[in-house]
Amino acid sequence: MRLPETAHTSRPWRIHEIAGDFRVEDVWALPTPGGPGDLARLVRLFADDEGAFTSSPVSRMLFAARRKLGYLFGWDNPDTAIGVRVPTLRDRLPADLRAEPRGPDLREVPFTSVYLTHDEWASESANRTVHVVLHIGWVPDGTGHRGQLAILVKPNGLFGAVYMAAIKPFRYLEVYPAMLRAIGRKWQANAGEASAG
Repeated sequence: MRLPETAHTSRPWRIHEIAGDFRVEDVWALPTPGGPGDLARLVRLFADDEGAFTSSPVSRMLFAARRKLGYLFGWDNPDTAIGVRVPTLRDRLPADLRAEPRGPDLREVPFTSVYLTHDEWASESANRTVHVVLHIGWVPDGTGHRGQLAILVKPNGLFGAVYMAAIKPFRYLEVYPAMLRAIGRKWQANAGEASAG
């Protein structure tokens, strides 16, 4: 389920201290009901899961087309990445977050973990179009807790802003719904395995 921006901005996340110059692009409730200490399990599943982002044929086609365009136009060249075109957000971390384990990097898409706490995880990626943060918070929901995904972006100039606007319909109609379904299935399967073990 898509949530209003305030579902992210009203919470006292540490990401607000670090990425105040990014804008909130999307906020989604994740189908991951759990207890107060389950964020680490969600982060592991998210990082290890190959297929969350490309779980449907249309998503696979869209990601393949995006990779091809990135290759043809040089959007994803090494000189556009974190630490080259833009500094990593890890450089902005206060000492207490810098001392914590940063969490896992994603395997399926090129996101590098920035930090991990008991209730939030941030990961970043950059290319010629945008610097983006994938933020997962662990929030109480009345019956327990669940994950909440926020996408924060800093487009690279006019080209980046046009690019983000152009891909918005694809994200809303296919990429996010397929990703949420895949995460929900994986979460439920993992919960069954955990209870059986």
